[in-house]
Amino acid sequence: MSLAYGVIIAGGQGQRLGGVRKADLRIGGSKLIARVARVLGGLEQRLMVATGPRDTWLDLGPQFVPVGDIEGFEGGPLAGLAAAVLMLRSRGIVTGTLISVAVDTPFLPKDYVERLLTGLNKAPAAFAGWHDAFYPPNAGWQLEAIADLPERPGETASLKALHRQLGSIRVGWDEATENPFDNLNTLADLLALGKRAQRAPRL
Repeated sequence: MSLAYGVIIAGGQGQRLGGVRKADLRIGGSKLIARVARVLGGLEQRLMVATGPRDTWLDLGPQFVPVGDIEGFEGGPLAGLAAAVLMLRSRGIVTGTLISVAVDTPFLPKDYVERLLTGLNKAPAAFAGWHDAFYPPNAGWQLEAIADLPERPGETASLKALHRQLGSIRVGWDEATENPFDNLNTLADLLALGKRAQRAPRL
């Protein structure tokens, strides 16, 4: 199996939450970024964190490598993925698999990395799904398939469009009774996820 690297997409501005950076919000007593990082902890090297524009970098600990948006990208998850690819290339890493995940996914399944890597097989990319819902930032990418992404700002509108271009496959967690990719965009989401954490095992 090829080597796998990880990036947490955390550059969103949290506008519907009043401009709060989601990574620092707590669910079940733990910061969102910490909950996600625990699931990705077995990957190669230190986890990258796509932080968005450089002037809004998060205050991260030494276990993380911050990567800011590349000039020319409009921001959002696609910009974060491109920044991670460029960071890996700067280290001479051009082959292997990049596992990405949105920071606001507090109930990320423990087998997330393993199942994505297995499901990916020889496909260029794979995205996570739960029944009819799918999550473009929660995905596995063959580095060879997206190697030139940093040089193509404006050519792809979103991660969803990139998945379409690559012919990505779906990897499902349909057996889960609750959505393992529930995410946080509003205050109502924050309250609902907090209540879910109260009845779930503490991470």
